[in-house]
Amino acid sequence: MVLASIFISSCSRKTIPTKTATIITSEKNVSHPEVKANPAPAPETKKADTVAIASAPAEKPVEKEKVKSDFPNVISVNDNAASKSVDGRLFYDVIGHRYWKNYKDGKYYLFDKSMYNNPDFQPGK
Repeated sequence: MVLASIFISSCSRKTIPTKTATIITSEKNVSHPEVKANPAPAPETKKADTVAIASAPAEKPVEKEKVKSDFPNVISVNDNAASKSVDGRLFYDVIGHRYWKNYKDGKYYLFDKSMYNNPDFQPGK
């Protein structure tokens, strides 16, 4: 009986793990680095050097190339996942890119100006 009650009581305990790991260090293992004060630089008295530095061409910062993510021109989406615009056309947004439904073949095409006048992208009335 005693073993059964211990087993049941130990199974009923719940532990909740923490969301972030905490690291506990003891004061004995922590070493504090010495902080040294940096001496102030000596003021420059030559004005010719400061003029030469000021007139020197400034270096241009290196610009990183922007990574363009490739989006497909045609996707297949369930019509239930698509949204409906004011004029009744179906569209689907993917990370700032809008795809419009072609009612002729049922696929969604990346937005293009020619879609305004194309009857394939107009809903059937």
